[in-house]
Amino acid sequence: MLLYQIGLTLVPGIGSVLGKKLVSYCGNPESIFREPKKMLRKIPRISDKLISAIGNKDLLNRAEKEILFIEKYRIKPLYFLDADYPSRLRNCLDSPIMLYYKGNAEINVSKVIGIVGTRNATDYGREICNKIVTGMVDHQVMIISGLAYGIDSCAHRCAMAAGLSTIGVLGHGLDRIYPFQNKGLAEKMIHQGGLMTDFISETKPDRENFPQRNRIIAGLCDAIVVVEAAKKGGALITADIANSYNRDVFAVPGKIGELYSEGTNFLIKINKAALIQSGEDISYMMGWDIQKPGKTFQQRKLFIEMTPEEERVVNILSEKGETGIDELTFQSQLTMSKCAAALLNLEFEGIVKSMPGKIYALA
Repeated sequence: MLLYQIGLTLVPGIGSVLGKKLVSYCGNPESIFREPKKMLRKIPRISDKLISAIGNKDLLNRAEKEILFIEKYRIKPLYFLDADYPSRLRNCLDSPIMLYYKGNAEINVSKVIGIVGTRNATDYGREICNKIVTGMVDHQVMIISGLAYGIDSCAHRCAMAAGLSTIGVLGHGLDRIYPFQNKGLAEKMIHQGGLMTDFISETKPDRENFPQRNRIIAGLCDAIVVVEAAKKGGALITADIANSYNRDVFAVPGKIGELYSEGTNFLIKINKAALIQSGEDISYMMGWDIQKPGKTFQQRKLFIEMTPEEERVVNILSEKGETGIDELTFQSQLTMSKCAAALLNLEFEGIVKSMPGKIYALA
């Protein structure tokens, strides 16, 4: 099955959204390649050009080559329907069909923060980055970044120094490291975290790959922290994507007039990021410092008529306790909008309470 899973990602013109749609129609990736052309033509948005591309045998030959690479270097392929695919990312509409992961860290941990910023980090930026990371040690937070120069590299190094796991998301295949100067850092990260990409081997670090890489960073996290950034660049793109994914976004303020403070100050100014100065600020705003109370036997309203969607949400919260909206969406198999609507109605009825960090629990 892995052969066809990888092969699907290699079909020109089929991205993550359309690829998943094809899987939904056909049942699995192998069926897509074996389905008669006349059946594929019945699927909306599937042109003859795409059907011809699916029939190209070179795609599966390339997928076979990738499997050999994966096996040789002990890389873990993650298909979007696999149980160990990143659960936060899975809930994003445009999440990759396939991910490739090399490392030893558990991906689906309870607390994950992304730290991004300029490649031209200042002493102030590096200092505050270290302060943020060390301030989250008590919560054993996983740190995600992009293994680039500057703030990214600083975040990874600080995480390892603090004993936290850290994952670098790459804009190229796992057969290389870019920038090359970070090769030593990347090798260490494999033993205290890992490296992840949705690109097959031999994919070069081309400029157009990095916005796609930024989407993965945003999707993997509970929140994104922007430490230093100009008003245009990858860090602000990542923050914007995080907002679109309903993630919390935090930014560190900087001196007015400084080039690499313009982006963070702008995010705070337009209310697209909350101002933070330390890891403790993040812990507070995410609700991690709230002590879980002992069991109480609070009398809830009786005889409330709930919709099937609301019943699903209540059952999950009854079983799991405090749960993030992404996990609720995944467990309930509802769309994000339907899940949010159900939660809102349940809040009005006093059945559910919301907490910082988009966490919900029974009232």
